[in-house]
Amino acid sequence: MSVPENLKNIVEAALLAAGGPLSLDTLQSLFGENEQPEKKALREALKALVEDYQGRGIEIREVGSGWRIQVGEAVSPWVSRLWSERPARYSRALLETLALIAYRQPITRGEIEDVRGVSVSSNIIKTLLEREWIRVVGQRDVPGKPSLYGTTREFLDYFSLKSLDDLPTLAEIRDLEEINRELELEDPDKAAAATETEAGSAQGEGGLPAEQTSPVNEPLEGEENLSDTDDTLDSRDEADGNIPDPPTQQVPLDA
Repeated sequence: MSVPENLKNIVEAALLAAGGPLSLDTLQSLFGENEQPEKKALREALKALVEDYQGRGIEIREVGSGWRIQVGEAVSPWVSRLWSERPARYSRALLETLALIAYRQPITRGEIEDVRGVSVSSNIIKTLLEREWIRVVGQRDVPGKPSLYGTTREFLDYFSLKSLDDLPTLAEIRDLEEINRELELEDPDKAAAATETEAGSAQGEGGLPAEQTSPVNEPLEGEENLSDTDDTLDSRDEADGNIPDPPTQQVPLDA
């Protein structure tokens, strides 16, 4: 069996043409029986390519599904301007749910709610499943047989992780307030508190409750089209767990 002399060039071209990760098995399948390289030879070729790409705008990275060529993190802010479509914005609740699944899998929806202290919107679970970042890996052996959720290879690929071992340790995670500022996420608790303060001020000045209006904001990923009142309370309801009664005006009775 003779391995092609230009093995490194073949592997590089295949990664470029594939447009996605390629496993070692897939790379082996590109060659005929008489010239199929061993996985050790492929790994050596990939290692050499990784070294060749050091300091360049693109890099070769091993992720959950295999190896791929991708844009380097240092230049991604400029390259991302090639696409006019704005990147998806994810709600804080969605990211917290995904983080709990990643770090505590397998985990049920009820266990996620116990940790977060609020109900998990069905729309969040649906979004994560549709993006194939999570999947059902079984059922908990308790009454009701709740589904157990775990992450997928697509989750690893999206976040450029080779395995779950590449996740940062909990000690390395910065506090959520700093993350919110970097991702420009709105804190639902603070938004609810501001709304209640404004409503109370209006009632104190005019004696009657002011008509409450809310600005039309672009919906965050995983929170649009929320119609099930059982699991999709607004941010104020999620914070205190109760649905407030609408304001009423008392009319004095005639003497």
